Amino acid sequence: MPLPPLTTPLRRRGLAVFVGLAMAGNVQAADLWTITQDALANDASLAAARANFQSVEASRDVVRGGLLPQVSLTGEISHSRDYNRDTRGVGGSPDFSSLTPEQREIAQAVAGSLASGGGQARQAMEDNVTAGTVGVQATQTLYDAVNNAQLDEAQQRIAQQALSLAVTEQQLLLAVSEAYLEILRANDVLSARRAQETAIERQLEQARERFEVGLIAITDVHEAQATYDLARAQRIAAEGALQVSFEALERLTGHRYDTISTLSEEAPIEGPQPVDREEWVRLALAHSPEVLMAEAGIEVARSTVEVARAGHQPGLSAFARYDWTDTDVSGADYDSGSVIGLSANLPLYTGGRTQAQVRQNSFLLEASQYDFEAQRRNTVQQVRSQFTLVNNSVEAVEARRQAIISNQSALEATRSGYEVGTRNIVDVLNAEQNLFNAIAEHAEARYDHVLSLLRLQQQAGLLGPESIQAINAWLDDGESVSLQLPDEPNSDPVMNIGERPQAPTT
Repeated sequence: MPLPPLTTPLRRRGLAVFVGLAMAGNVQAADLWTITQDALANDASLAAARANFQSVEASRDVVRGGLLPQVSLTGEISHSRDYNRDTRGVGGSPDFSSLTPEQREIAQAVAGSLASGGGQARQAMEDNVTAGTVGVQATQTLYDAVNNAQLDEAQQRIAQQALSLAVTEQQLLLAVSEAYLEILRANDVLSARRAQETAIERQLEQARERFEVGLIAITDVHEAQATYDLARAQRIAAEGALQVSFEALERLTGHRYDTISTLSEEAPIEGPQPVDREEWVRLALAHSPEVLMAEAGIEVARSTVEVARAGHQPGLSAFARYDWTDTDVSGADYDSGSVIGLSANLPLYTGGRTQAQVRQNSFLLEASQYDFEAQRRNTVQQVRSQFTLVNNSVEAVEARRQAIISNQSALEATRSGYEVGTRNIVDVLNAEQNLFNAIAEHAEARYDHVLSLLRLQQQAGLLGPESIQAINAWLDDGESVSLQLPDEPNSDPVMNIGERPQAPTT
């Protein structure tokens, strides 16, 4: 039966990718702390969280403005047209009954004469007047329960938003560390898969040679070929995983990194400090920004209840006003004078709206209390789980290291048995796969330990720049992971959000 042609893995690779461990030559490898600083400066989610905090902080000044003096300038211009008519002589008939006949006759004659000339005596007058008025008014709130309560609410929201920003910062620190260590994990797995592919390729070549001289059956060659094809597929998948892991860092920082430093073999694998699990729980309840943010949510909800209740309270303010009027009538300019006084208002009935708002916000307060309890329970559970994972990972790393030694011994014994005919090629291939799987799993266990430690600190609210710098000290400056991709324009590290809004000039 003809055998398929055998070609080396390097000749069959179509990917324009070269990855692996290399000495940092002329290119300075980026370390974890450098990349973390890039992320803190360029991550879009963190920038949005900072802008949200500044927005909430500005809301305090918005509310405070209602308690400060208010000055307004008003102006009005008007044109009026008045109609006036002289109605002299058009009244009712005079009563002449008290006069003597002679007097009555004379009076009636005079009245008749006036009545006949009344049409000429009446005069119609039309007046057009243009007037302008300018006024200045100042008010000062003396007592406003609603505004005072809203100011307290704004203060509580600022405190809550500051904790939300802290949560986002810690999540970013963890995300950068995860992305960085994922590259190192993928690189170690790739190294193991490459070594596995090379070793199984040699077994396939030996199987072909043995078959050609009649020492083994063709089935052994097919077994070796199948195992080799699987190893090649695993190597290709590992290359893709490494390339994808580099892209994750670019998303967080806006920069492309071709080379990063590796984790030293001497990196300590130790349990968490303090060693008491419940001490970690106490630290988390005191420092976790997620727990504190949920607790601050209770205070925010309580302040909204006070805002609603303040709707029943009276308001008192002082005011002063000055008006000046100018008209086109000669001599008609005048000052209307100044007015000062106090203004008070007391809501008597608002259709039940205030009571409904109090009920509504009271239910929101109750919901925030349940949210806090849920967050507290979740944090306790997460801290306990991560504490257990950190301790277990210490033992897992040692167990994986011992598994490499055991599988190496098993492979050597299986090869010896194969040489003398007590083992077949399938046993050898399985032993080789077990060895390289153990190598890859040992590498993964080391990175799982570091990540579990960082996640424990994050859940306890203790993850900060010092934690990243401590991990950075475990890196090996002499070795690095390199990635070469097809030429592409580098991503612009400056976030493209269009023209930034400008505050209006005053």
